[in-house]
Amino acid sequence: MPQTYAPITPQTTLAELAATRAGASRVFYRHDLDFCCHGQVSLAEACSKKQIALDELVRAIEAETPLSADFRRWDEQPTAELVAHVLEHFHAAHRAELPRLLEMARKVEKVHAQKSTCPLGLAEHVERMGEELQTHMQKEEQILFPLILSGRGRMAAVPIQVMEEEHVDHGRNLARLRELTHEFTPPADACGTWRALYLGLRELDQQLMQHIHLENNVLFPGALRS
Repeated sequence: MPQTYAPITPQTTLAELAATRAGASRVFYRHDLDFCCHGQVSLAEACSKKQIALDELVRAIEAETPLSADFRRWDEQPTAELVAHVLEHFHAAHRAELPRLLEMARKVEKVHAQKSTCPLGLAEHVERMGEELQTHMQKEEQILFPLILSGRGRMAAVPIQVMEEEHVDHGRNLARLRELTHEFTPPADACGTWRALYLGLRELDQQLMQHIHLENNVLFPGALRS
């Protein structure tokens, strides 16, 4: 049976669309719309701030929807499945990918340090991001997620608030990452490692935004209602 969707209105929030509309998060990412840390903003307000035509954005979301056959409504799934998805799809992936990206960033800075286009400071930033993300994920795995999975989600307001505040910090780190890499655009003479690094960092950027969105806008609100 074909998936049915609620109409998109100017008052629909970015978070709601990212959670319920296949492909919406990809459209938001292309237009630099923050659907994770600031997902409660309405579509109309977001378009106004970015000077984007609302009707054009809506058409883009509707055009993207049929291309996302594997889209899953996590707001309709059991909490335990969502937590397992976050752990397997995001926590494990971040831990596996960040050391590889850090190694490449260090290599690029070492080899190309004399070039004006070299992203000096990128390796240090990636290392700090990894350390902060690792600490954050450990808090979730050791404290918050067990509390939620035990059915005591309503008691998790304080740790959830802490995690949301740290998500804002992660968002700032991503903004700095985009700045250092010129929106992940390598110079024309970039070597293969440099290009692979920027591709990997772009993927990390997209994955971390989706990670934060699912927690802020789906998992945490659901836990507080349980």
